[in-house]
Amino acid sequence: MPVNPTIQFYLDQFKNQMSPTYEQMNPLELRRQEDEVLTRFQHKEHVHEVEDLDLSLPGRTLPIRIYRSGATTAPALVYYHGGGYVTGSIETHDAICRTLANEADCTVISVGYRLAPEHKFPAPVEDAYDALVWIGEHASELNVDASRLAVGGDSAGGTLATVSALITSERGGPSLVHQLLFYPVTGTEENLPLSLIDYATGYLLDEGLIRWFQQQYFNDENELTHPYASPILSDRLEQLPATTLLTAEYDPLRDVGRAYANKLISLGVPVTYKNYGGLIHGFTNYYAFVPEAKRAVKEAAHCLKTAFENQKNILG
Repeated sequence: MPVNPTIQFYLDQFKNQMSPTYEQMNPLELRRQEDEVLTRFQHKEHVHEVEDLDLSLPGRTLPIRIYRSGATTAPALVYYHGGGYVTGSIETHDAICRTLANEADCTVISVGYRLAPEHKFPAPVEDAYDALVWIGEHASELNVDASRLAVGGDSAGGTLATVSALITSERGGPSLVHQLLFYPVTGTEENLPLSLIDYATGYLLDEGLIRWFQQQYFNDENELTHPYASPILSDRLEQLPATTLLTAEYDPLRDVGRAYANKLISLGVPVTYKNYGGLIHGFTNYYAFVPEAKRAVKEAAHCLKTAFENQKNILG
């Protein structure tokens, strides 16, 4: 299947723009530009209630945004935005969180974790897990059902979601019923995956940008093999909750995500995996005007809603 025509038009426009080499790229300027673009073109659905809070954590304060689909106590998805650990924010992912709240009939809590290069590995990991713990401990105040918590995210945010789930297994909680992962960065056990070769350039996220993000985030190359950076290398994967993992055909990280799904399946973790033809990395940013991306988001939300309903039935 060829690249979706709407996405191809966007890619063609991007190719025609003058851009600096990665050696010249300024992280703060890239963050500003992406924030401006992604917030400008969002289609924001109405949700029952939106609330902004600041979490007081040891040594720092983190913003969260709560999207409630109704007035009653509800299950919750703790969501981490993508952006290579360098860009992205609660604002850039406002629309997708609204949609997930409505489609899955749940509360979505978006976490504004610290970004690199100001805050390198493992600072975002610590933020992701500590925010999850705080949410679990304050569930009643947030009108959240603590017995039905899930984590989710896209790209680097998907990594933070599954790594947070790994840490819960190490530290004894909070208990999670599901993880919802859009094209996560999960590392590799073997040789370079074919998708990293076949789609190394020309599809927005390219090999050079991936390496640049790594340089901003990690203190040295040895950290790339840490399970909190490459969760596929963890020895605790069998303890992860049921998983929905979605990838895109024209994404250099496609095969990395597929390998992670297969590894979880081999260890007995229930997994719903699907690769979407015609789409590229970051397709959740285009779901409002790309029907295939909208279908992917809706199907992901359906899996999440089903997980919440199943847990409710189990608990009686």
